[in-house]
Amino acid sequence: MRFGLPLGPQHRIYAAFAVYAFSMGNIFPRLPDIKAAMGVQEGALGLSLIGTPLGTLVSLTVAAPFLERIGFRRALLPLIPLVALGYALASHAPSPIAFFLLLFPVGVLLGCVEIILNVEADRTEFLIGRRIMNRAHSFWSIGFFSAGLFGGVIAHLGISVQVHLALVVLISILGVSLFLGGYQPSPKRETSETATPKFARPTGAILVLVAVTLSAMLMEGASLDWSAIYMRNVFEAGPFLAAFAVAVFAFCQATTRFFADSFVDRHSPAAVARTLIVVMAVGIALVFFSPMPAVSLLGFAMLGVGSGTLFPLAVSAAAQRTDRPAAINVAALTQIAFVVFLLGPPLLGFVAEHWGIRSAFGLGLPLVVVSFLTAGSLGRKPAKASLPGEGDAVAKASAHQDAF
Repeated sequence: MRFGLPLGPQHRIYAAFAVYAFSMGNIFPRLPDIKAAMGVQEGALGLSLIGTPLGTLVSLTVAAPFLERIGFRRALLPLIPLVALGYALASHAPSPIAFFLLLFPVGVLLGCVEIILNVEADRTEFLIGRRIMNRAHSFWSIGFFSAGLFGGVIAHLGISVQVHLALVVLISILGVSLFLGGYQPSPKRETSETATPKFARPTGAILVLVAVTLSAMLMEGASLDWSAIYMRNVFEAGPFLAAFAVAVFAFCQATTRFFADSFVDRHSPAAVARTLIVVMAVGIALVFFSPMPAVSLLGFAMLGVGSGTLFPLAVSAAAQRTDRPAAINVAALTQIAFVVFLLGPPLLGFVAEHWGIRSAFGLGLPLVVVSFLTAGSLGRKPAKASLPGEGDAVAKASAHQDAF
């Protein structure tokens, strides 16, 4: 017996992205409180934050074949609440070392969820014959936006981080039960390989796609990890305004992703990406030179708009390659792209501690140039032509039903 709301396959994916993002996103507006409780500077906090991306990198490297063997449904339903539980436990850490050690298993869980949801989004595109990857990621941003607002309100009320994140665990369990109780994995897409290696080795084409995503990955990580601390340090903002910076970034990222697919269908992934890369560059400049909180919030809004589509477009490009199974190409792309998250937190933390937190955001400008120059690898033709027709997609998908 399946429980939960009756939803279509794409709506189930949207809900999964949103619940997942809410489950993981509530800790970020509370990072200033965690930093203050541990009594450390930005550099030490940045080092402790390595735990999450390091665990994620490990699972993205080796987890894909195990997830295929276990079955996406059996893996996904417990994984999302476990992410929330992991963050709730990490909030009790008394020191940066303990925070690092508690964040590592959370990162392992995050990597597993990332593989499942991104592969499912691609398979659902194939099943229904319509592009949904950017919109699926928009619901991730919606979940993060909700987490930012919720975290800001909870912080403003003076409720402790530990109680706050324990409440998120309960909300996560409820969300999974309500929206994902009836989830069934979509059929696999046909590829030229059937074997799934244990190590997701990146090909040359995947490395070019990684280059496209670097600026967005760094600026997304910087905005989520450091925007609240930026508002506290630069403008002495209160808890709600600091958390609101996270929410503004996530809201603008969500809005961009929600509407991006129609633009990609009409124009091309490369054209849309390059336009938004320019927007991201302007956002970096505003945050770097901002004289007042309102200008900084505008900068974070533009960073959300500019960074919103690069990673989803790269995931689609990787998953649609037919040289290897989609799960392997997605894992190969994501595991290398997450190296930026691995290096980003300590680098940005030390930059913020020694040269000011504005400079931490300025580091994104060289990567913006790299992303602009390599964006052509996303595809120069309108994306609609690259997806199968609805009838053809359903027929092919039915012929290759996945045995979960």
